[in-house]
Amino acid sequence: MSIFPKIEPYKLDYLAVDDEHKLYIEQSGNPSGTPVLFLHGGPGAGTSSIYRRFFDPSKYRIILFDQRGSGKSIPYGSINHNTSQKLIGDIKSILDFLDIKKTIIYGGSWGSTLALLFSQKYPSYLYSLVLRGVFLCRKSDIIWFYQNGAHEVFPDYWSEFIELIPIDERSNILLAYHKRIHGDDVELSRELCKRWAIWEGRCSTLHPSNEVINQFDECAVSLSKIETHFFQNDCFIEENQIIKNITLLQNIKCEIVHGRYDIVCPFRQAYDLHKAYSNSRLHIIEDAGHSLLESGITKKLLEIFNNHDELIS
Repeated sequence: MSIFPKIEPYKLDYLAVDDEHKLYIEQSGNPSGTPVLFLHGGPGAGTSSIYRRFFDPSKYRIILFDQRGSGKSIPYGSINHNTSQKLIGDIKSILDFLDIKKTIIYGGSWGSTLALLFSQKYPSYLYSLVLRGVFLCRKSDIIWFYQNGAHEVFPDYWSEFIELIPIDERSNILLAYHKRIHGDDVELSRELCKRWAIWEGRCSTLHPSNEVINQFDECAVSLSKIETHFFQNDCFIEENQIIKNITLLQNIKCEIVHGRYDIVCPFRQAYDLHKAYSNSRLHIIEDAGHSLLESGITKKLLEIFNNHDELIS
């Protein structure tokens, strides 16, 4: 099963959500179709034209936007007034701006986090949820990838990742990166942004993929600045907030797609969410890691979105 042919947006907008931030919004597919809102990862990764191609353009009104500081949104790489609560409010503002009363929300990685947080606050906007590479933003989930866990699987990549961090600061790699990425040394900040993004890109697939690594490299500045900002602040949510409030989603159907060998967001996160979320269905992709572009994950998502009627029933 292949993704759909390339399409261009039929409408572009910039929505001012405060005195500083303007969000890039695009719509493609069928203007009268079922709305599907895509939430990109990171935070800070931005959207890509390939994301339009997972939905039948004859059935779906496809809405992509770049979150604060990401992609084509203005200002690029900004962490000012950039929190989970602000992003949740932005989603509501976008749906209201587009006069959408109900939508399917699809989010991958950090996008899954944001989709869950938004749905818990504004469940009336949802037909259903589709989540890929679930990230729950618990302290243990962040520590796994940036301190103690993933480095055991990719010690060679990890060695390059921490190479520029002094030995006496390596007990808290996230803090060390945050301090330098947001510091005054522009050259060092740029280099560490690149290393931060490449570490994530290298770990995102079961089989090495230069295409995926290059995608991460292209958004290195926004990804690194915004991720370090969010993760240093526990994503601006309470510990295990999503699971603690899972009953708020009891009337919303959810499809969860997760690679068995996901190193960025280990399968435990999807498993824990599914066990707590009675209205969810879990699809384990046995030959995949974290990336949307891995064939098993792509195929399963296409199957889910091709079953249009079930997503809106």
